[in-house]
Amino acid sequence: MRRILFLALMLLGAALPGLAQAWWQPEWAYRKPITLDATPQGAAIGSDAGRAPVLVRLHTGNFGFEGVSETGSDLRFVAGDDKTVLNHQIEQFDPLLGIALVWVDVPSLSSGASQQVWMYYGNPKAPASGNGQLTFDPDYTLVYHFAEANVPPRDTTAYANHGQSTVAAADGTVIGRGARLGNAPLLLPASPSLALAANAPFTFSAWIRPEQVDAEQALYVRRDGAGELLIGLAQGIPYVQVNGQRSTPAQPVRAAQWSHIAVRSDGQNITLFVAGRPAVTLAAATPALNGAAAVGGDVPGAATPLAAFNGAIDELRLSKTARPDALILADAISQGADSRLTAFGADEQQAGKSHFGFILAAMPLDAWVVVFLLGIMMVVSWAIMIGKSRSYGAMARANDSFMAAFRQTAGAPLDQLARLDRVPAEVKNDSPLWRLYEVAVAEMRHRQERGYDINAVSAATIGAIRAAMDGVMVRENERMARRMNWLSTTIEGAPYVGLFGTVIGIMLVFVVAAMAGAVDINSVAPGMAAALLCTAAGLGVAIPALFGYNWLAARSEAIGADMAVFVDEFSTRLAEEQGEGRQHRPALQRA
Repeated sequence: MRRILFLALMLLGAALPGLAQAWWQPEWAYRKPITLDATPQGAAIGSDAGRAPVLVRLHTGNFGFEGVSETGSDLRFVAGDDKTVLNHQIEQFDPLLGIALVWVDVPSLSSGASQQVWMYYGNPKAPASGNGQLTFDPDYTLVYHFAEANVPPRDTTAYANHGQSTVAAADGTVIGRGARLGNAPLLLPASPSLALAANAPFTFSAWIRPEQVDAEQALYVRRDGAGELLIGLAQGIPYVQVNGQRSTPAQPVRAAQWSHIAVRSDGQNITLFVAGRPAVTLAAATPALNGAAAVGGDVPGAATPLAAFNGAIDELRLSKTARPDALILADAISQGADSRLTAFGADEQQAGKSHFGFILAAMPLDAWVVVFLLGIMMVVSWAIMIGKSRSYGAMARANDSFMAAFRQTAGAPLDQLARLDRVPAEVKNDSPLWRLYEVAVAEMRHRQERGYDINAVSAATIGAIRAAMDGVMVRENERMARRMNWLSTTIEGAPYVGLFGTVIGIMLVFVVAAMAGAVDINSVAPGMAAALLCTAAGLGVAIPALFGYNWLAARSEAIGADMAVFVDEFSTRLAEEQGEGRQHRPALQRA
């Protein structure tokens, strides 16, 4: 009983806060849970990636695009605490095509446990808040999404390292739109933010799709006097070269397929990553490079220019820090079409926007107090009904088992069951009939020990045994009726408690309306509905208690009737077999 009550209270405690669960902002009508799982069961990045821009790819398979602004200006991303707003940048948002690409700044991408992010939408008055300069941390010195068509690519970061030449757009790339290279390289500005000091760390990453892999092609080139930094393909094998020193062959990439390539330098060693995983390491220090850089070809004025890269490129990034392995792997795993990092849950509507949620939002403190009291009454009544149902069921089963054993002893001494101990322990614990039988046998033995009824049982003894059994039967009925008065109190009291809350609520509604001078339906309807909810809650508590009480009372009466019948049956059998004038063996077997 105590366990049931404790469990019910825990469930109620969990349910009540859920009714009034905080919503980040009431102006947003909908939200969608997004789970970021970098654990071994998800993206399996191996270690914590730290701060990371995570791509949220929306499409008709995971998002309905209903209720959201046509431009996505009302999108907001909030951390799992439902308080911390995360920066984001919209790369593409097209509800007609049913596709959206949004970068979300995750403060800490952990590999130890999954984390949840809420995507809020459904506020037509919300201004656009996407900002790539805030979404990508300050160590990113250049980020090209190539979302623009046939214009120089624009840098997302605050450094404004926009492209110096126009590139052709390429649709259907890894992340929306990319760029097609081959005719001329994409030139990058010789800005101070892109300059590299000697032994300085840096990171390069990009998605590439070569058209063929039968030649040597330049991906990223920087030259400054005697210093050079080259990243390219040699017959499809990625390499990095520093001042004439080239890395050993790595795993090749395939023609007409997208591959993620990254190069990271800690200042003394340069590591080449393919598909997010370390492929080769070159023991070379970063040279000082202050001049312009080229993507997809060699820089102008090179003595022996490298062949241009013939293919497409997407999501080009440069950093002035050595990015951790986990972040590079997370980029390679999560930015493709089949991301194992993000999982989308079902859309939720704000409780205040639904009819019942609207009522809950309008409930004053006194109404919540009444509902809380009714909740306690409901928990206690349900605990009693469940406990009584289990107890009555155990009694009925034990009584059936006892009667089957008792009737098998017809013609034998009446104390045979007690003497031979043939009754199971669960029957002795749960059966009221066993307790009646036990007290009757004890009374018979007591009278025989005092010298009465040696040869036959007298009428006085039968009367005494019936009186003893009737006393036990009264106690058993009291035991079965224990705590049933709480159910009857709940049946009669819960509607009155709810009505009390309704009366108080209506009084407050009219007082507030009079003080505010507002008498229109919109000013009084929410409070009236909230007040009436108290009465509905009272009825909701009382009605199940009424049904349960009647059902339990019927079962209790049935068990009481079984006890009365057993008293009569035992007395009749005792009188017929061992009464005065009968020449039978003693009622009790002598040892």
